[in-house]
Amino acid sequence: MTTLYRSALDELSGVFDRIDDALVDRAVDEIARARRIALYGVGREGLQIKGFCMRLFHLGLDAAMVGDMTTPHLGESDLLIVSAGPGAFSTVAALMGVAKRDGARTLVVTAQPDGECARAADLALVVPAQTMADDRGAASSVLPMGSLYEGAQYVLFEVMILKLRDRLGVAPEAMRARHTNLE
Repeated sequence: MTTLYRSALDELSGVFDRIDDALVDRAVDEIARARRIALYGVGREGLQIKGFCMRLFHLGLDAAMVGDMTTPHLGESDLLIVSAGPGAFSTVAALMGVAKRDGARTLVVTAQPDGECARAADLALVVPAQTMADDRGAASSVLPMGSLYEGAQYVLFEVMILKLRDRLGVAPEAMRARHTNLE
């Protein structure tokens, strides 16, 4: 394996050495008890959130991306999951405000536990990885422009799906049966 691959994998491993598994389990609990789930993220974080939404759907959960025409109204017993790696995005903060106003709980995935969105959330799931907001200086990741955070999100979300699958008693075959046949 070349040095760049090894460096990237070592950095990702370091993120998961520092992640708080109790927070991951609390996030899984929030998702498992939600009636409806809406998800939102911007840029490459948004791509990871979209993949997570798809997997939640494969589990049989009522999950939709904010902005899709079929996104439901959120209220009591519902959950908004957002990503704000660098701590805050104006769109994320605005959506959290609307969801909270109407009684939904909010879960923010972030690298900045003291960021604006984390402070406003019902639960902040901290991914201790470099984002584009802090990718300059001596401690810079080998991965460009915040990719360490986004790569960690992918791994984290897939592990959370495994935890949810076990908790909800969903068979892998049932997940596969919900995968689209229109590809």
